[in-house]
Amino acid sequence: MRLSRVYVDGVLHAGELIELPAAAGVHVAKVLRARSGEELVVFAGDGREFTASIEGVHGSRVTVALGEARAVDRESPLALTLVQCLARADRMDLIVQKATELGVARLVPLQSRRSVMRLDAAQAESKAAHWRAIAASACEQCGRNRLPAIEVPRRLADYLAQPPAGGPRLLLDPDVGASGSAPAILAEAALAEATLAVGPEGGFEAEELEAFRLAKFTGLKLGPRVLRTETAAIAALAWLQSSYGDLRSG
Repeated sequence: MRLSRVYVDGVLHAGELIELPAAAGVHVAKVLRARSGEELVVFAGDGREFTASIEGVHGSRVTVALGEARAVDRESPLALTLVQCLARADRMDLIVQKATELGVARLVPLQSRRSVMRLDAAQAESKAAHWRAIAASACEQCGRNRLPAIEVPRRLADYLAQPPAGGPRLLLDPDVGASGSAPAILAEAALAEATLAVGPEGGFEAEELEAFRLAKFTGLKLGPRVLRTETAAIAALAWLQSSYGDLRSG
């Protein structure tokens, strides 16, 4: 039987007694209806996980005793960065959740000209915290013991002004050439890292596409149909992980 997993933001040590965070306590006590003596898995995002025994349940407050730490690596050998232009709140939440499940190592939210969501500085910080919570929940579900890095949203121009990260830089563009084959930049048999950029609901403007190309992004077309931004991100990430990462059968 697969044990329920709980993320705790902090430094954990084998043998210590801790109280689960409030939201996790509510879930364990009220949803799972767990009782003293039952076991679950606790992790803090540092690559380790602990089998924990529930010591007490008092209302929604749950205390657990941590067992020995185990280093369990479920990270992809392909370090993927998703550069995602802001979509509507529900769609952006879905992208963060599924990108985490698909093994993305870093997520960079960008404000582009056609982004529906508009954020001031305080809202950007709040949204980043919200998405990190979604990512933590997705890690609980999918078994990851490391959380993806989720940056505070910024302007597209500010991101492109930075020095490029390592590996190929890919830009989803339904109007770029023929589909059905990977661009030459992906010809390497073993790919260690890559960056994927996805536009907002209305797509990129011509000037933005040109800015990406000047920043050494290579256009990638997934197929003959134009996909919604959330579908495009999920489909492209799944394709990259199945081709170069760990999303394989067997």
